[in-house]
Amino acid sequence: MRDIHVDTITENVVAMCQSASFDLGDDMIRAFQSSLKTEKSEIGQDVLTQLLDNAEIAEQERIPMCQDTGVAVFFIEMGYDCKITGGDLYDAINQGVSQGYGDGYLRQSIVRDPLDRKNTGDNTPAITYVEMVEGDQLRIRFTAKGGGAENMSRLQMLKPSDGLEGIEDFVMESVRLAGPNACPPMIVGVGIGGSFEKSAYIAKKSLLRPVGERHEEERIASLEEEWMEKCNRLGIGPQGMGGTTTALDVKIEVHPCHIAALPVAVNIQCHANRHKEVTL
Repeated sequence: MRDIHVDTITENVVAMCQSASFDLGDDMIRAFQSSLKTEKSEIGQDVLTQLLDNAEIAEQERIPMCQDTGVAVFFIEMGYDCKITGGDLYDAINQGVSQGYGDGYLRQSIVRDPLDRKNTGDNTPAITYVEMVEGDQLRIRFTAKGGGAENMSRLQMLKPSDGLEGIEDFVMESVRLAGPNACPPMIVGVGIGGSFEKSAYIAKKSLLRPVGERHEEERIASLEEEWMEKCNRLGIGPQGMGGTTTALDVKIEVHPCHIAALPVAVNIQCHANRHKEVTL
């Protein structure tokens, strides 16, 4: 059994929160640069250039690349041979979020009660999912999920007879309805199967895969490429100004489901695709 102290977890969460706000990942930078070469619209090209400039300024000046510093969402993979010492895993993560967002002067975006809308003041509580896996390591994956794109996400319980055509129609309709409100170019996460909540979970988790990385199953990887091309034919373009770059990627995850059900979730990520990970 390997021990990991909660202080180590908190320290890493602090660093992840700030790095995610200031440093856009290399996968996104490459995606912007690649799209700039293929974008047909002059306005779209200008927007992509500004997004690249914005990312560079955020990194150099250590300021958030977007005013919406998001909801702190963590996907934890905890080894069976790993033991948390010195406290509670969830408390350690929340302490790291509170300190990381506070020290970085990042926007406080979380309200304690969805009805009275009182701000918690430190961006906690984080939303934390834990999965048990083989080994003695703790893998922490973090995303700062902004509200604009999240609000454009959808879930539908389709009929099994709707099949692949029905799923594709729902995905394309979701992207079309999102339009400029999702701050494109976007990454489209799709969860197919499972249950009502499982489809939403895997749709969001799919967004952690680096842009350009295809699904390990060839049939799913082909769908990702096909649907990305179709998204980019919608004409929404960067920031909704029109153009051929609406989606930088489409990610799909699937899960076994009930014979009478076909859950499909679409979780949209804006161009501020902030995700970091660390393995302890």
